[in-house]
Amino acid sequence: MSADTSLMPIPGPIDPVPVARPVTPRADGRVELVGLARDAIRDALEEAGLEPRQAKLRAKQLWHWIYNRGVSDISLMTDIAKVQQPWIAERFIITRPEVIEAQVSTDGTRKWLLRTHDAHDYEMVFIPDADRGTLCVSSQVGCTLNCRFCHTGTMRLVRNLEPAEIVGQVMLARDALGEWPSAPEGRMLTNIVMMGMGEPLYNFENVRDALKIVMDGDGLGLSKRRITLSTSGVVPMMARAGAEIGVNLAVSLHAVTKEVRDEIVPINRKYGIEELLQACADYPGANNARRITFEYVMLRDKNDSDADARELVRLIKHYDLPAKVNLIPFNPWPGATYECSTPERIRSFSNIIFAGGISAPVRTPRGRDIDAACGQLKTASQKKSRAELDRLAEEKQAALEAE
Repeated sequence: MSADTSLMPIPGPIDPVPVARPVTPRADGRVELVGLARDAIRDALEEAGLEPRQAKLRAKQLWHWIYNRGVSDISLMTDIAKVQQPWIAERFIITRPEVIEAQVSTDGTRKWLLRTHDAHDYEMVFIPDADRGTLCVSSQVGCTLNCRFCHTGTMRLVRNLEPAEIVGQVMLARDALGEWPSAPEGRMLTNIVMMGMGEPLYNFENVRDALKIVMDGDGLGLSKRRITLSTSGVVPMMARAGAEIGVNLAVSLHAVTKEVRDEIVPINRKYGIEELLQACADYPGANNARRITFEYVMLRDKNDSDADARELVRLIKHYDLPAKVNLIPFNPWPGATYECSTPERIRSFSNIIFAGGISAPVRTPRGRDIDAACGQLKTASQKKSRAELDRLAEEKQAALEAE
Protein backbone atom coordinates (compact mmCIF):
# COMPACT_ATOMS: atom_id res chain seq x y z
CA MET A 1 0.00 0.00 0.00
CA SER A 2 1.07 3.60 -0.50
CA ALA A 3 1.77 5.90 2.43
CA ASP A 4 -1.61 7.60 2.03
CA THR A 5 -3.65 4.43 2.27
CA SER A 6 -1.67 2.25 4.69
CA LEU A 7 -3.52 2.85 7.93
CA MET A 8 -2.92 2.20 11.59
CA PRO A 9 -4.79 3.20 14.74
CA ILE A 10 -3.61 6.18 16.76
CA PRO A 11 -4.50 6.70 20.42
CA GLY A 12 -7.89 8.38 20.31
CA PRO A 13 -10.60 9.27 22.79
CA ILE A 14 -13.14 6.58 21.96
CA ASP A 15 -12.64 5.00 18.57
CA PRO A 16 -9.15 4.86 17.05
CA VAL A 17 -8.89 7.21 14.09
CA PRO A 18 -7.07 5.97 10.97
CA VAL A 19 -3.88 7.81 10.20
CA ALA A 20 -1.42 7.36 7.36
CA ARG A 21 1.50 5.25 8.65
CA PRO A 22 4.69 6.77 7.18
CA VAL A 23 5.29 10.15 5.61
CA THR A 24 5.80 9.96 1.86
CA PRO A 25 9.51 10.44 1.07
CA ARG A 26 10.45 13.47 -0.99
CA ALA A 27 10.00 12.80 -4.69
CA ASP A 28 13.50 14.08 -5.47
CA GLY A 29 15.12 11.81 -2.87
CA ARG A 30 16.95 14.67 -1.16
CA VAL A 31 17.26 14.92 2.62
CA GLU A 32 15.52 17.87 4.29
CA LEU A 33 17.95 19.63 6.64
CA VAL A 34 15.36 21.76 8.44
CA GLY A 35 14.27 19.91 11.56
CA LEU A 36 17.48 17.93 11.96
CA ALA A 37 19.55 18.41 15.10
CA ARG A 38 23.16 19.48 14.61
CA ASP A 39 24.48 15.97 15.21
CA ALA A 40 21.90 14.59 12.78
CA ILE A 41 23.09 17.01 10.07
CA ARG A 42 26.67 15.91 10.65
CA ASP A 43 25.65 12.23 10.52
CA ALA A 44 23.71 12.81 7.29
CA LEU A 45 26.73 14.46 5.69
CA GLU A 46 28.95 11.58 6.75
CA GLU A 47 26.50 9.03 5.37
CA ALA A 48 26.52 10.94 2.09
CA GLY A 49 30.31 10.56 1.88
CA LEU A 50 32.00 13.44 3.71
CA GLU A 51 34.86 12.49 6.01
CA PRO A 52 34.10 13.13 9.70
CA ARG A 53 36.08 16.38 10.21
CA GLN A 54 34.61 17.89 7.05
CA ALA A 55 31.12 16.76 8.05
CA LYS A 56 31.45 18.37 11.49
CA LEU A 57 32.59 21.68 10.00
CA ARG A 58 29.94 21.73 7.26
CA ALA A 59 27.21 20.83 9.75
CA LYS A 60 28.17 23.81 11.92
CA GLN A 61 28.15 26.10 8.89
CA LEU A 62 24.81 24.80 7.59
CA TRP A 63 23.22 25.15 11.02
CA HIS A 64 24.31 28.78 11.22
CA TRP A 65 23.02 29.65 7.74
CA ILE A 66 19.71 27.85 8.25
CA TYR A 67 18.78 29.04 11.74
CA ASN A 68 20.70 32.29 12.24
CA ARG A 69 20.57 33.74 8.74
CA GLY A 70 17.38 32.15 7.41
CA VAL A 71 19.11 31.14 4.16
CA SER A 72 17.71 28.21 2.18
CA ASP A 73 19.84 28.54 -0.99
CA ILE A 74 23.09 26.64 -0.48
CA SER A 75 24.80 28.68 -3.21
CA LEU A 76 24.48 31.77 -0.97
CA MET A 77 26.41 30.16 1.90
CA THR A 78 29.63 32.04 1.30
CA ASP A 79 31.90 30.15 3.71
CA ILE A 80 31.16 26.80 2.08
CA ALA A 81 33.57 26.10 -0.80
CA LYS A 82 31.96 26.76 -4.17
CA VAL A 83 33.08 23.39 -5.48
CA GLN A 84 31.26 21.69 -2.59
CA GLN A 85 28.00 23.64 -2.82
CA PRO A 86 26.59 21.66 -5.79
CA TRP A 87 27.49 18.37 -4.06
CA ILE A 88 25.47 19.41 -0.99
CA ALA A 89 22.60 20.82 -3.06
CA GLU A 90 22.31 17.57 -5.02
CA ARG A 91 21.81 15.53 -1.84
CA PHE A 92 20.15 17.94 0.60
CA ILE A 93 17.46 20.58 0.59
CA ILE A 94 16.34 23.42 2.88
CA THR A 95 12.67 24.28 2.46
CA ARG A 96 9.72 26.06 3.99
CA PRO A 97 6.15 24.79 3.96
CA GLU A 98 4.44 25.73 0.70
CA VAL A 99 2.08 28.68 1.17
CA ILE A 100 -1.25 28.06 -0.56
CA GLU A 101 -3.05 31.07 0.86
CA ALA A 102 -2.17 33.91 3.24
CA GLN A 103 -4.80 36.09 4.88
CA VAL A 104 -4.66 39.14 7.14
CA SER A 105 -7.48 39.97 9.53
CA THR A 106 -8.78 43.46 10.17
CA ASP A 107 -7.16 43.18 13.63
CA GLY A 108 -3.74 42.31 12.17
CA THR A 109 -3.92 38.57 12.78
CA ARG A 110 -2.31 36.59 9.96
CA LYS A 111 -3.25 33.09 8.86
CA TRP A 112 -1.43 30.85 6.41
CA LEU A 113 -2.80 27.77 4.67
CA LEU A 114 0.24 25.56 4.16
CA ARG A 115 0.89 22.38 2.19
CA THR A 116 3.33 19.57 2.90
CA HIS A 117 5.56 18.13 0.18
CA ASP A 118 3.17 15.15 -0.03
CA ALA A 119 0.16 17.45 -0.58
CA HIS A 120 -1.52 17.66 2.82
CA ASP A 121 -2.86 21.01 4.04
CA TYR A 122 -2.59 22.59 7.48
CA GLU A 123 -2.64 26.07 8.99
CA MET A 124 -0.71 28.42 11.26
CA VAL A 125 -1.69 31.77 12.78
CA PHE A 126 0.31 34.80 13.96
CA ILE A 127 -1.31 37.14 16.51
CA PRO A 128 0.43 40.48 16.98
CA ASP A 129 0.02 42.56 20.14
CA ALA A 130 1.56 45.82 21.28
CA ASP A 131 4.41 44.21 23.21
CA ARG A 132 4.49 40.67 21.82
CA GLY A 133 3.60 38.47 18.89
CA THR A 134 2.39 34.89 19.24
CA LEU A 135 2.65 32.17 16.62
CA CYS A 136 0.08 29.35 16.86
CA VAL A 137 1.90 26.29 15.52
CA SER A 138 0.21 23.12 14.25
CA SER A 139 1.48 19.67 15.20
CA GLN A 140 -0.76 17.46 13.04
CA VAL A 141 -2.69 17.57 9.78
CA GLY A 142 -6.19 17.35 11.20
CA CYS A 143 -6.98 16.15 14.71
CA THR A 144 -8.12 12.96 16.40
CA LEU A 145 -9.73 14.44 19.51
CA ASN A 146 -13.21 15.31 18.19
CA CYS A 147 -13.83 18.08 20.72
CA ARG A 148 -17.43 19.05 20.05
CA PHE A 149 -16.96 22.83 20.11
CA CYS A 150 -13.91 22.84 17.81
CA HIS A 151 -14.15 22.94 14.02
CA THR A 152 -10.62 21.55 13.65
CA GLY A 153 -11.84 18.53 15.60
CA THR A 154 -14.40 17.74 12.90
CA MET A 155 -11.56 16.85 10.51
CA ARG A 156 -10.09 13.40 10.24
CA LEU A 157 -6.47 13.06 11.27
CA VAL A 158 -4.30 12.64 8.18
CA ARG A 159 -0.84 12.40 9.68
CA ASN A 160 1.59 13.83 12.19
CA LEU A 161 3.76 16.72 11.10
CA GLU A 162 7.49 16.07 10.98
CA PRO A 163 10.03 18.23 12.85
CA ALA A 164 10.85 20.01 9.54
CA GLU A 165 7.19 20.94 9.10
CA ILE A 166 6.87 22.19 12.69
CA VAL A 167 10.13 24.18 12.71
CA GLY A 168 9.30 25.31 9.17
CA GLN A 169 6.25 27.19 10.44
CA VAL A 170 8.43 29.29 12.75
CA MET A 171 10.93 29.95 9.97
CA LEU A 172 8.18 30.90 7.54
CA ALA A 173 6.79 33.40 10.05
CA ARG A 174 10.28 34.84 10.50
CA ASP A 175 10.49 35.18 6.70
CA ALA A 176 7.15 37.03 6.57
CA LEU A 177 8.11 39.34 9.44
CA GLY A 178 11.58 40.07 8.07
CA GLU A 179 13.29 38.75 11.20
CA TRP A 180 16.57 37.46 9.76
CA PRO A 181 19.35 37.43 10.80
CA SER A 182 18.10 35.92 14.02
CA ALA A 183 18.45 38.28 16.99
CA PRO A 184 17.18 38.03 20.56
CA GLU A 185 15.93 41.62 20.77
CA GLY A 186 13.41 43.60 18.76
CA ARG A 187 11.49 40.65 17.36
CA MET A 188 7.79 40.72 16.60
CA LEU A 189 7.62 36.93 16.98
CA THR A 190 8.24 36.59 20.71
CA ASN A 191 6.04 33.64 21.74
CA ILE A 192 5.03 30.26 20.38
CA VAL A 193 2.02 28.18 21.36
CA MET A 194 1.62 24.61 20.21
CA MET A 195 -2.07 25.35 19.89
CA GLY A 196 -2.76 25.09 16.18
CA MET A 197 -4.21 22.02 14.51
CA GLY A 198 -3.72 18.72 16.32
CA GLU A 199 -2.84 17.37 19.76
CA PRO A 200 0.91 17.89 20.35
CA LEU A 201 1.23 15.03 22.84
CA TYR A 202 -0.03 12.54 20.22
CA ASN A 203 3.01 13.60 18.16
CA PHE A 204 5.37 13.86 21.10
CA GLU A 205 8.77 12.96 19.63
CA ASN A 206 8.42 15.20 16.59
CA VAL A 207 7.16 18.13 18.68
CA ARG A 208 9.96 17.63 21.21
CA ASP A 209 12.67 17.49 18.54
CA ALA A 210 11.29 20.55 16.76
CA LEU A 211 11.02 22.62 19.94
CA LYS A 212 14.60 21.75 20.92
CA ILE A 213 15.74 23.46 17.72
CA VAL A 214 13.44 26.42 18.37
CA MET A 215 14.84 26.76 21.91
CA ASP A 216 18.49 26.22 20.98
CA GLY A 217 20.48 29.34 21.81
CA ASP A 218 22.49 28.83 18.61
CA GLY A 219 19.32 27.93 16.72
CA LEU A 220 16.11 29.94 16.63
CA GLY A 221 16.79 31.07 20.17
CA LEU A 222 13.36 31.32 21.81
CA SER A 223 13.36 30.81 25.57
CA LYS A 224 11.34 27.88 26.88
CA ARG A 225 9.52 30.44 29.04
CA ARG A 226 8.17 31.93 25.80
CA ILE A 227 6.78 28.62 24.54
CA THR A 228 3.54 26.99 25.62
CA LEU A 229 2.38 23.49 24.80
CA SER A 230 -1.37 23.00 24.87
CA THR A 231 -2.88 19.58 25.49
CA SER A 232 -6.44 18.35 25.82
CA GLY A 233 -5.22 16.01 28.53
CA VAL A 234 -3.04 13.16 27.24
CA VAL A 235 -2.13 12.33 30.81
CA PRO A 236 0.50 9.60 30.20
CA MET A 237 2.63 12.01 28.14
CA MET A 238 2.43 15.08 30.38
CA ALA A 239 5.29 14.14 32.72
CA ARG A 240 7.52 13.38 29.72
CA ALA A 241 6.63 16.73 28.20
CA GLY A 242 7.71 18.48 31.39
CA ALA A 243 10.92 16.50 31.71
CA GLU A 244 12.02 16.37 28.05
CA ILE A 245 10.72 19.69 26.70
CA GLY A 246 10.16 21.82 29.80
CA VAL A 247 7.98 24.50 28.27
CA ASN A 248 4.90 26.12 29.78
CA LEU A 249 1.79 23.94 29.95
CA ALA A 250 -1.73 24.86 28.89
CA VAL A 251 -4.59 22.45 29.39
CA SER A 252 -7.85 22.52 27.46
CA LEU A 253 -10.16 21.95 30.42
CA HIS A 254 -13.47 23.50 29.24
CA ALA A 255 -15.66 21.84 31.88
CA VAL A 256 -15.64 20.91 35.57
CA THR A 257 -17.98 17.90 35.61
CA LYS A 258 -17.48 14.46 34.09
CA GLU A 259 -20.80 14.61 32.25
CA VAL A 260 -20.10 17.87 30.43
CA ARG A 261 -16.41 17.25 29.75
CA ASP A 262 -17.17 13.74 28.45
CA GLU A 263 -19.47 15.42 25.93
CA ILE A 264 -17.36 18.34 24.74
CA VAL A 265 -13.81 16.94 25.27
CA PRO A 266 -14.21 13.19 24.67
CA ILE A 267 -10.66 12.34 25.77
CA ASN A 268 -12.10 12.87 29.27
CA ARG A 269 -13.59 9.38 28.94
CA LYS A 270 -10.03 8.00 28.88
CA TYR A 271 -8.37 10.38 31.31
CA GLY A 272 -10.81 11.99 33.74
CA ILE A 273 -10.67 15.42 35.35
CA GLU A 274 -9.13 14.21 38.61
CA GLU A 275 -6.41 12.24 36.80
CA LEU A 276 -5.72 15.22 34.57
CA LEU A 277 -5.47 17.70 37.43
CA GLN A 278 -3.16 15.40 39.36
CA ALA A 279 -0.90 15.25 36.29
CA CYS A 280 -0.94 19.06 36.28
CA ALA A 281 0.02 19.12 39.96
CA ASP A 282 2.93 16.79 39.16
CA TYR A 283 4.08 18.74 36.08
CA PRO A 284 7.82 19.45 36.41
CA GLY A 285 8.69 23.11 36.78
CA ALA A 286 5.17 24.37 37.51
CA ASN A 287 5.24 27.15 40.11
CA ASN A 288 3.76 30.57 40.75
CA ALA A 289 6.18 32.12 38.27
CA ARG A 290 5.32 29.50 35.65
CA ARG A 291 1.65 28.85 36.17
CA ILE A 292 -0.34 26.22 34.33
CA THR A 293 -2.91 27.83 32.05
CA PHE A 294 -6.37 26.30 31.89
CA GLU A 295 -8.21 27.05 28.67
CA TYR A 296 -11.97 27.29 29.18
CA VAL A 297 -14.29 27.94 26.23
CA MET A 298 -17.50 29.69 27.25
CA LEU A 299 -20.54 27.78 25.96
CA ARG A 300 -23.99 29.16 26.66
CA ASP A 301 -25.99 27.11 29.20
CA LYS A 302 -23.43 24.28 28.97
CA ASN A 303 -20.44 25.10 31.19
CA ASP A 304 -20.89 28.75 32.14
CA SER A 305 -22.93 28.84 35.36
CA ASP A 306 -21.82 30.45 38.61
CA ALA A 307 -21.77 26.93 40.09
CA ASP A 308 -19.33 25.85 37.37
CA ALA A 309 -17.08 28.81 38.20
CA ARG A 310 -17.11 27.98 41.91
CA GLU A 311 -16.33 24.32 41.19
CA LEU A 312 -13.41 25.38 38.98
CA VAL A 313 -11.98 27.43 41.86
CA ARG A 314 -12.50 24.49 44.25
CA LEU A 315 -10.71 22.04 41.94
CA ILE A 316 -7.70 24.30 41.37
CA LYS A 317 -7.35 24.89 45.11
CA HIS A 318 -7.91 21.23 45.97
CA TYR A 319 -4.95 20.23 43.78
CA ASP A 320 -2.95 23.27 44.97
CA LEU A 321 -2.25 24.29 41.39
CA PRO A 322 -0.30 27.41 40.42
CA ALA A 323 -2.81 28.33 37.74
CA LYS A 324 -4.53 30.94 35.68
CA VAL A 325 -7.69 30.46 33.64
CA ASN A 326 -8.07 31.78 30.09
CA LEU A 327 -11.78 32.30 29.37
CA ILE A 328 -12.38 31.95 25.64
CA PRO A 329 -15.64 33.21 24.12
CA PHE A 330 -16.85 30.47 21.79
CA ASN A 331 -15.93 31.16 18.17
CA PRO A 332 -18.83 30.04 15.96
CA TRP A 333 -18.50 27.97 12.81
CA PRO A 334 -21.08 26.56 10.37
CA GLY A 335 -22.90 23.57 11.86
CA ALA A 336 -21.76 24.15 15.45
CA THR A 337 -24.30 22.99 18.03
CA TYR A 338 -23.23 25.51 20.68
CA GLU A 339 -23.59 29.24 21.21
CA CYS A 340 -21.27 31.67 22.94
CA SER A 341 -22.11 32.67 26.50
CA THR A 342 -23.41 36.21 26.89
CA PRO A 343 -20.90 38.93 27.83
CA GLU A 344 -22.68 39.32 31.17
CA ARG A 345 -22.39 35.60 31.93
CA ILE A 346 -18.70 35.55 30.99
CA ARG A 347 -18.06 38.58 33.21
CA SER A 348 -19.84 36.94 36.15
CA PHE A 349 -17.88 33.70 35.63
CA SER A 350 -14.59 35.62 35.51
CA ASN A 351 -15.44 37.64 38.63
CA ILE A 352 -16.07 34.49 40.68
CA ILE A 353 -12.69 33.03 39.70
CA PHE A 354 -10.89 36.31 40.40
CA ALA A 355 -12.63 36.46 43.78
CA GLY A 356 -11.16 33.03 44.49
CA GLY A 357 -7.69 34.48 44.05
CA ILE A 358 -7.10 33.05 40.57
CA SER A 359 -6.45 35.15 37.47
CA ALA A 360 -9.22 34.66 34.88
CA PRO A 361 -8.80 37.06 31.95
CA VAL A 362 -11.26 36.92 29.06
CA ARG A 363 -9.41 36.32 25.82
CA THR A 364 -10.33 38.81 23.13
CA PRO A 365 -11.25 36.86 19.99
CA ARG A 366 -8.69 37.51 17.25
CA GLY A 367 -8.93 36.80 13.54
CA ARG A 368 -12.58 35.74 13.53
CA ASP A 369 -13.15 37.36 10.12
CA ILE A 370 -10.58 35.02 8.52
CA ASP A 371 -11.54 31.95 10.60
CA ALA A 372 -8.24 32.19 12.49
CA ALA A 373 -9.68 32.30 16.00
CA CYS A 374 -9.39 29.50 18.54
CA GLY A 375 -11.17 26.37 17.30
CA GLN A 376 -11.69 27.68 13.77
CA LEU A 377 -8.55 26.47 12.01
CA LYS A 378 -8.95 24.74 8.66
CA THR A 379 -12.39 26.16 8.02
CA ALA A 380 -11.30 28.62 5.34
CA SER A 381 -9.51 25.98 3.30
CA GLN A 382 -12.57 23.75 3.41
CA LYS A 383 -14.61 26.46 1.72
CA LYS A 384 -12.41 26.17 -1.35
CA SER A 385 -12.07 23.03 -3.42
CA ARG A 386 -8.66 21.45 -3.89
CA ALA A 387 -8.84 22.39 -7.57
CA GLU A 388 -9.46 26.04 -6.72
CA LEU A 389 -6.59 26.09 -4.23
CA ASP A 390 -4.30 24.50 -6.82
CA ARG A 391 -5.36 27.13 -9.35
CA LEU A 392 -4.62 29.93 -6.85
CA ALA A 393 -1.20 28.44 -6.15
CA GLU A 394 -0.44 28.21 -9.89
CA GLU A 395 -1.50 31.83 -10.41
CA LYS A 396 0.71 32.92 -7.53
CA GLN A 397 3.69 31.02 -8.95
CA ALA A 398 3.11 32.49 -12.41
CA ALA A 399 3.01 35.98 -10.94
CA LEU A 400 6.28 35.38 -9.11
CA GLU A 401 7.95 34.11 -12.27
CA ALA A 402 6.71 37.15 -14.20
CA GLU A 403 8.31 39.59 -11.72
